[in-house]
Amino acid sequence: MKKTVDNTPSILKLDRRSFLKNTSIGFTGIMLGMQIGCGPREKEFYSDAAFKPNVYLNIKGNGEVVIVAHRSEMGQGVRTGLPLIVADELEVDWQKVKIEQAVGNEEVYGNQNTDGSFSIRMFYMPMRKAGAVARMMLEQAAANQWHVEVATCKAKDGEVIHQPSGKKLSFAALAEAASLLELPREEDIRLKPASEFKYIGKGLPIVDLHDMVSGGAVYGMDARVEGMKIAMIQRCPVAGGKVVSVDDSEALKVPGVQKIFTLDSPGFPTNFHNPLGGVVVVADNTWAAMQGRKALKIEWDYGVNAGYDSRKFAQQMEADARRTGNIKREQGEIKKALKAAGKMVEATYSVPHYAHATMEPPCALAKMENGKCEIWAPTQHPQWAKGVVAEALGIEEEDVTIHVTLLGGGFGRKSKPDFVVESAVIAKNCQWPVKLIWTREDDIQHDFYHFNSVQHVKVALGNNNDVLGWNHKTVFPPIGGTASADVKEPSFELGLGFVDFPYNIPAIRLETHEAKAQIRIGWLRSVANIQHAFAIGSMLDEVAEARKVDPIDNALELLGEDRHINFNDLVKDFFNYNEKLEDFPFNTGRLRHVINMVKEKSSWGKDLPSGRGQGFAVHRSFLTYVACVVEVSVDNNGKISIPEVHYAVDCGVPVNPDRVRSQFEGGAIFGTSIALKGQISVKDGQVEQSNFHDYPLARMPDGPYDIQVHLVDSREKPTGVGEPPVPPYIPALCNAIYAATGKRARQLPVSLT
Repeated sequence: MKKTVDNTPSILKLDRRSFLKNTSIGFTGIMLGMQIGCGPREKEFYSDAAFKPNVYLNIKGNGEVVIVAHRSEMGQGVRTGLPLIVADELEVDWQKVKIEQAVGNEEVYGNQNTDGSFSIRMFYMPMRKAGAVARMMLEQAAANQWHVEVATCKAKDGEVIHQPSGKKLSFAALAEAASLLELPREEDIRLKPASEFKYIGKGLPIVDLHDMVSGGAVYGMDARVEGMKIAMIQRCPVAGGKVVSVDDSEALKVPGVQKIFTLDSPGFPTNFHNPLGGVVVVADNTWAAMQGRKALKIEWDYGVNAGYDSRKFAQQMEADARRTGNIKREQGEIKKALKAAGKMVEATYSVPHYAHATMEPPCALAKMENGKCEIWAPTQHPQWAKGVVAEALGIEEEDVTIHVTLLGGGFGRKSKPDFVVESAVIAKNCQWPVKLIWTREDDIQHDFYHFNSVQHVKVALGNNNDVLGWNHKTVFPPIGGTASADVKEPSFELGLGFVDFPYNIPAIRLETHEAKAQIRIGWLRSVANIQHAFAIGSMLDEVAEARKVDPIDNALELLGEDRHINFNDLVKDFFNYNEKLEDFPFNTGRLRHVINMVKEKSSWGKDLPSGRGQGFAVHRSFLTYVACVVEVSVDNNGKISIPEVHYAVDCGVPVNPDRVRSQFEGGAIFGTSIALKGQISVKDGQVEQSNFHDYPLARMPDGPYDIQVHLVDSREKPTGVGEPPVPPYIPALCNAIYAATGKRARQLPVSLT
């Protein structure tokens, strides 16, 4: 086996003896495995042949082309995006491609954690190479059969054509012969020029679309096996609490209830994979499980977080944000700049906890049989789930199989394997297969929440209306506080829109304060970029007003000359989304370009009637450059509507533009919920919200009426698109509200009453 340091796929060259000795040789990413045809080569036997040059691709003798999707599909289109890259390089008719979902297996498929907006970024080149290798081998097989030079043979639409004569052979007819060839060396792999792309950058509907809209798609909640039972858990309302005693006598009287037992609590911090513990009710059906759980009488030990009050915690964070903190980046002399200021612009911005509130709450179906565990789950990270399930059950990882279903939303919640572990542990304690179901109330009250935060920003303006200094302090409990009581400075979280401040201001000081996690904290779509972009994008608008300049002109001026910023020289342990800066530099020219594009496309500065306004913000996250203009309308009752949104997006090569636009459309709606709707509050350690009546999301009348997504025509390396829509949208919306009403929104969710 051969693995690269970052666990991305690579090509491994085998000698012929080893190659022929093995019918399936696997390693991380691209696997050099062939099913060797053993029968005669007459045409009637072609249907039994198979050409499998790597783990992602199987060309069958009957003409069917199977491409494996090894990432988790949650509506973002990855089950289409990665396979279409293979299909494009292979030169196969997309209509003849069948997609199969991979089980969780790191040794075979490499990294399967569908999180952090890096699926395309990580696998763009490996998938191209996977298709190109197969194409080259098919062309060589045809050349051998015709006794011609391989350069005269070209694959097209599932056939290889001898260009001088026009002779053709289908991939099916060549499958067995291709399977007997040596693989090309990695340095000899010949990729198609971008001018010949048929699918990459063109836009295709997602392969699951029909099933999704017709009810045929299989999500985690749809998984079924014969004889399965339904399980629910009554968890302690305070994170880390545990059961003291339980009276289940009434619950056992509920018709259909089969078994009740207690799961141990991990205490607090809980870590990310541990079940919270509680009392498990296993029943014949969902209703019986719900009624049985309702009848339980439990005495709880609420534990160390019983006194957590999110409102008081926010007040403490605000007080901290006004004090001198731990300096994470400093340029110039901030004290001198503040002292010399002719005018000071100063504001505090706060963001509450948020729940993921995926449309499909967590669920998983587990079956234990003969010491092996088989699970069906809507997981973003099947490999993590596989490992921690094996540990929890005391069995080997190879005895755990994780089938990845479609996900009814993820947003980072379903990368945590706690609910998968719960299902496995419950199944081990029963003689039946068990589907664990989280209700909406379970989901809202026991999530891994987005961290609440407070930021204080102070900007010094000179007597000549120039910007002299920027002092920004951020306070929030780190995600790592869910795993460890030792609060450390969250370096990677500070790289999410804070220390990567790109503006050319003489004096910059960025500071932090420690804050303790007292509830489960996890990553939510765009993570710390949410609060950092909100503060920076809002403050830039306030600075523009104080300087009496246009907000877009203000941003362009402060960006300074186009350059690559070497944050490694400015910040210790700078986080660049797990990529080297030399491979993915911070390019202010690309930031400038999307600003100018959105200015033009949105008709920025157009005349608007009273009660309407435009707002602007720009942000780089997950290596993607995004500028956003939001137009709002506010009526006399303070009701906010959003007639129009414009995004300008530079994500490198947009592999499937249809999905890129969809991600940004969904991101605008997601951002609307964050900016205008729900918040999670905690009192006495207990989450006060429980369902959509008190944790509302944006509904159709609340969302933007028209969302225009303008893509930069780029040949740069692909970057992320799942999370970048959210950060600039929120401050752009808040700035638009100010333009329409004259009221600044410095606290989320926005309230105009």
